Amino acid sequence: MADLDLFASAVEDRLSRRAPLAARLRPRSLDEIVGQDQLLGPGRPLRVLIESDRLSSVILWGPPGTGKTTIARLVAGATSKSFEPLSAVTAGVKDVREVVARARNRLGEQGKGTILFLDEVHRFILPHVEDGLLVLIGATTENPFFSLTGPLLSRSTLFRLEALDAADLVTVLRRALEDRDRGLGKEPVAIDDDAIDHLADRSEGDARHALTCLELAHALAVERARALGPDEEEGTALPRITLADAEAALAMRALRYGDDDHYDVTSAFIKSIRGSDPDAGLYWLARMLEAGEDARFIARRLVILASEDVGMADPTALLVADAAARAVELVGLPEAGINLGHAVIHLALAPKSNSVITALGAALETVRRLPAGAVPSHLRDSHYPGAKSLGHGEGYQYPHDAESGWVAQEHVPSEVADTRFYQPGRHGAEAELVARWRQRQTAGNQAVEEEQRDANE
Repeated sequence: MADLDLFASAVEDRLSRRAPLAARLRPRSLDEIVGQDQLLGPGRPLRVLIESDRLSSVILWGPPGTGKTTIARLVAGATSKSFEPLSAVTAGVKDVREVVARARNRLGEQGKGTILFLDEVHRFILPHVEDGLLVLIGATTENPFFSLTGPLLSRSTLFRLEALDAADLVTVLRRALEDRDRGLGKEPVAIDDDAIDHLADRSEGDARHALTCLELAHALAVERARALGPDEEEGTALPRITLADAEAALAMRALRYGDDDHYDVTSAFIKSIRGSDPDAGLYWLARMLEAGEDARFIARRLVILASEDVGMADPTALLVADAAARAVELVGLPEAGINLGHAVIHLALAPKSNSVITALGAALETVRRLPAGAVPSHLRDSHYPGAKSLGHGEGYQYPHDAESGWVAQEHVPSEVADTRFYQPGRHGAEAELVARWRQRQTAGNQAVEEEQRDANE
């Protein structure tokens, strides 16, 4: 039995040494966690709950590599409850049933509660959390307001973890380089300041990704030093991680783009074009295309924006956006990205007016609020047999017969006769179109007045 124990211990030791750097360097206490001071600083809410073992069901929401799993593991070491870890990616109904059965037995026989740590919690629904049998620690990168059920959210405290800033990541990376037990300190290297800054800046607040890239950059530097030999290494006895090593390691990086990024990047995209910033619009377009966003979705958003935010200030904007949407269908990516870029630049440079959407909104609100008024008789269809005997079309004035092309007549029910829905914008083509419209009205009114004067004379 003792030999088996020694063998198992040796296996565990070898596995731990072969684990990725991010796993080996996982913090062993709350004080070792870098960042998240808003939750884990002295006296902050999550730290108090963990240290006092009074944690109820919580959802840890944040980007990858910000410490969600680490916090859960630290809870496991601090709690008097039994700790059951699962991942919603691999766990099935059978696994959950077994956890629930153990929790019931434990509560009945020992009076001891159970904490279930469920990674990727947005992939699972847990009724046994809703009925209080399990205390849940859920971890998710997705927005829980979109991805979790209302009852589960209402029974949990939501803690949002923020992406680590560059200074936090530099601290994590230097700790990894110096730690001789769990880090890379057994094969010491030097690192250029621009290299470590580049790793921190390009890791998007993800400590796990930063450490993975550092481990690769470290291997590149060590192997290069071995190939060159001790006499050829320039300026130092230690291998050196250069900016080129950092860039090579980061070349493996995949662009993060989850459900939350979809909504946030789309919002930034629309607001940049609305704000007449073509460079920002192109940047967010490139982000979406590079991440694999559906080009048809992007095109639909541009068609909507063309009327919602440009509207009558540039009536050609809708034509350009529609043409880009058609190009997506006819040409496809990657070439249709050029057409989308064309539309983005046109819409960003165009003068802006929201008069279309505000006018439609006002009209819809009035229609919903007031009873439907009868169509005025002079506007009713007079082409079918018997219509004229009902007075349909009687009194209608044909605008083309007027020299100005406009005549004064009522076009809506009496209930809304004095309501104005359209409030013209002051920019671009809209101002010119409205000015010409008002000139026609003025000319028409003058013609009517002259006719009345002639009739009176």
